[in-house]
Amino acid sequence: MSNLIPPHGGKGLTICLLEGDALAAEKKKAEGLKKVNISPRVKGDLIMIGNGGFSPLTGFMTKADWKGVCENYLMADGTFWPVPVVLDVTADEAAGIKAGDEVALFDPKHNEIMATMKVDGKWDISDDEKKWECEKVFMGEGTPTAEEFWKIAKEDHPGVQMVMAQGPVNLAGNVKVLSEGDYPTKYAGVYHRPAESRKIFEDRGWSEVAALQLRNPMHRSHEYLCKIAVEVCDGVYIHSLVGNLKPGDIPAEVRVKCIDALVKNNFVEANVVQGGYPLDMRYAGPREGLLHATFRQNYGCSKMIIGRDHAGVGDFYGMFEAQTIFDKIPTPAEEGKALKCQPLKIDWTFYCYKCDGMASLRTCPHGKEDRVLLSGTMLRKMLSEGGDLPDHFGRDEVVAILREYYEGLTEKVEIKTHKAATGN
Repeated sequence: MSNLIPPHGGKGLTICLLEGDALAAEKKKAEGLKKVNISPRVKGDLIMIGNGGFSPLTGFMTKADWKGVCENYLMADGTFWPVPVVLDVTADEAAGIKAGDEVALFDPKHNEIMATMKVDGKWDISDDEKKWECEKVFMGEGTPTAEEFWKIAKEDHPGVQMVMAQGPVNLAGNVKVLSEGDYPTKYAGVYHRPAESRKIFEDRGWSEVAALQLRNPMHRSHEYLCKIAVEVCDGVYIHSLVGNLKPGDIPAEVRVKCIDALVKNNFVEANVVQGGYPLDMRYAGPREGLLHATFRQNYGCSKMIIGRDHAGVGDFYGMFEAQTIFDKIPTPAEEGKALKCQPLKIDWTFYCYKCDGMASLRTCPHGKEDRVLLSGTMLRKMLSEGGDLPDHFGRDEVVAILREYYEGLTEKVEIKTHKAATGN
């Protein structure tokens, strides 16, 4: 009997990834089905549905699910879920599809059929409905009114841009997943299915596991967050996004190398596991923090480390809005349908020269001038411009890897800064 937290939804891990004879037969059938092109974001969602990371989802949402998730964090059956998981298609693709049809979900970038889908229904989504979704999912305390939000969101919020660019029709239905793309080979030993991470934790005798979400290379604040978690839990799962990011973000293979170097030199390795997952960032701030906790529960984590500006972009969200949102979500009556993974809320962390070590706003009595107040965004900006980093911001071995990466770039991407990145 496992001592780990149960998967979300009360149904165990719902795995839609086929193997063996069933996989071979479905691949053969898929070749004769109508192909529907999928975006990189949908591909990541599909893989997570396949490997159990999105349990209890077994397919893409109906309009009732979508509306309930946007409006009150609940799917039509009352299960907690914080962000829509939908399959959008063009009007031309939708025209020949009706309920009951089977289609092949095709990744055009890699020329691969990723899954088959039994279409339960299709539903139109207007631009006004997309805007409503954006206001519900992406609008935070940084832009408290819709008018302020839309002044900057269309140009500066990659999650909003993604939703507004979606096709005008969504398909709903269950899937049979045929592939995990190149993640298992490209990130061998790092890419985990939930069943695999759970086995690692169980083999180590862990029951309380904290997850650290990463899309930037680990700097000293990340390291400190992990070490706080190690003190109060059995271990930490450094779970890095290996899907798509926005321009200017650092590639996954570079971040994985940085994490390896940092853990080897600065942690008791028996207390840390590094993993990777295949989603694209949605940059949904507080809502994405909830999503991170939801699928980390499936991976076996009972705590989700939530620090400053978690999953944020620009100045759209309050500095600690991703922490307070956990106190506002509904608790479904049916226990298994409620979110069980709880936030490990940690204040803004930094190196303080007067404290002579890592500290937080809760422990350090000194002023801003005594602190190294930077973020992953500022790290990327300084390195991309060839600047020097302040002492104690990052470990030497990590900075060396990052400098090598930036020196090899032939094209530079401008890195925009914001209040959360600079401490203003």
